[in-house]
Amino acid sequence: MTKRIILIVLDSVGVGELPDAAAYNDKGANTLGHIFNALGDSFFLPNLAKLGLYKIINTKNRLPEVEVIGCYGKMMAKSPAKDTTAGHWEMSGIILKKPFPVYPHGFPKEIIDNFEKLIGTKVLGNYVISGTEIIKQLGAQHQKTGYPIVYTSADSVFQIAAHEESFGLNRLYEICQIARDLMQGDNSVGRIIARPFVGTEGNYTRTTNRRDYSLAPPETTILDEIKNSQGEVIGVGKIEDIFNGRGITKAIHTKGNLNGMETTLNELNQSSKVQTLIFTNLVDFDMLWGHRRNIEAYANGLKDFDVFLPNFIKALKDDDILIITADHGCDPTYKLHTDHTREYVPLLVYGKKLKRNVDLGVRETLSDISQTVADIFGIPKMKNGDSFKGSISNEK
Repeated sequence: MTKRIILIVLDSVGVGELPDAAAYNDKGANTLGHIFNALGDSFFLPNLAKLGLYKIINTKNRLPEVEVIGCYGKMMAKSPAKDTTAGHWEMSGIILKKPFPVYPHGFPKEIIDNFEKLIGTKVLGNYVISGTEIIKQLGAQHQKTGYPIVYTSADSVFQIAAHEESFGLNRLYEICQIARDLMQGDNSVGRIIARPFVGTEGNYTRTTNRRDYSLAPPETTILDEIKNSQGEVIGVGKIEDIFNGRGITKAIHTKGNLNGMETTLNELNQSSKVQTLIFTNLVDFDMLWGHRRNIEAYANGLKDFDVFLPNFIKALKDDDILIITADHGCDPTYKLHTDHTREYVPLLVYGKKLKRNVDLGVRETLSDISQTVADIFGIPKMKNGDSFKGSISNEK
């Protein structure tokens, strides 16, 4: 019996526009393909290629032929959204019927007035802007007044930026929880995000102490099912935040991709409980490089993961299964905006006892992951998705 599944989400590493991308202002987006195009023949990801990555990306470059030892495919998002919460929830078994609310003109006066009353101060900002830009604009005023900075984006987020030292990290987390309690009902944004920063005027930088306050999942997830069956769900990175703690038996918050990879490897080398899911999010691709449209840094991050990947493969026990995917795209070459992009996501699956070089095709929903995990662990079938266990397993 398979004891462990390691599910790694390369946050925002999309593999090409979905058929409805134009409706999201994302026509032509292709995160991985455009990175390969931009870097040319010098850019390779040989270890991901062995798992089948080159079989599912479209690029102008001629990619080398490699021996594929994994199973590969790509998945469509069925939820009408292109954000972190929707993507992770869908791969856990929940398909949203309607998108989370967004606020392209800032939050209504009623919301801001209520929030200010609850926290006891005024706020600054309240418009759509990038997080690095708003602290340049309002950081000094924030430090002078003590008023937190509120802003949003094309995603369903209520973001609050504050200086770690002059405002206080715990105070920032406290008012984020207040915002989470406030933003319910018709204003149930996907996430409240704490965005701490440090430094002085002209030299502000965001820190790794970000925290996400998500809605609780509205339905049962594969995480709940594993936990209910006495299994273990280890959330690495912001997984605990995305699921509001639901279905998590152990949470480890990390500081960046490398720390996330090292933490995942450490858990892989320790955990041995039957029915263990190690669920990891590597957020730097999205937060540091995708939104900031930094092609070279994004490519270097992919190389770093590719170099680290053999450590995961070496640590796998005979019955373990490694799944690598993403939650949406964030094409660093895209010029029309700096938001997420509506894309297919990769599906790479490897296990020492699994079939090799199997094309899993185009999956109709990210929920196929949760259905497959349920199938492999022999726990109750999920509401959404189709299992691909039969395609990857050598078991009769």
